[in-house]
Formats: sequence, C-alpha cells, structure tokens
Amino acid sequence: MFSPHLILKNKLENDLHKWLYVLKNIADLNQLPRYLNKPIFEKLFQIAEYSNLNKREKQMYDVSLKRKWDEYSLLTSAESRGIQKGRLETIKQNAQNMLSLGLDLNMISKVVDLPVDEVKKRVN
Repeated sequence: MFSPHLILKNKLENDLHKWLYVLKNIADLNQLPRYLNKPIFEKLFQIAEYSNLNKREKQMYDVSLKRKWDEYSLLTSAESRGIQKGRLETIKQNAQNMLSLGLDLNMISKVVDLPVDEVKKRVN
C-alpha cells in the first residue's frame, strides 16, 4: 500500500521542512505521524483538533478540562494543608521537647520562629 507519509519522512530533513509539511497537511492528518513526535507538533495538533470541534463538543471538552483542573487544585491544596499541619505538629513537638529540657518560652520562640504566644498555644 502506498503511503505518502512514509516517502515524506525521509524528505523532512529539518524542522523547517516539518513545519511546512504540518501546516500544509494538517487538515488531512487524522493523527500526528510518529516522525513528527515532538512536543511543539503535538501541541499544534491538539490545538487543531480543538479548533475542529463543534460548539457543543468544545463546551463538553472545556467542562471536562475544568473538572480536571479543579481536581488537581483540590489535591494540591489538600497536600499543602497536610504539609502545613505536619509542620505545625513538628513545631509543637519540638517546643514541648525544648520546654521539658528547661528552655524558657523566649528561647523556644526564637528556635521555632514563632511568637511566644503562639508557642504557648502549641505547647498547651
């Protein structure tokens, strides 16, 4: 079976040739040929696919993408809160340890980088 893509693969010597080929033939491509497998061409192909969607399909895609971003945001936010909670637990434990060693609240405050009243809250 004759495939113009296979013949062209050998003729696309540099990125300029690849760009010209993609721009000229993007409307006829169902998928990006393997020999054009570079992030920039993949992004261009994704944009072309999105541009080819009808209004309803674009809305569905946008809703799907928004859900993905929202989920990512929730996960990173939860992770960040977990790190902050873990940091506060560590500070509390360290402050309690220093207090049990006889250090005064002012010294502990300087070591854990919190105001004295915060150290009091964390220790109690």
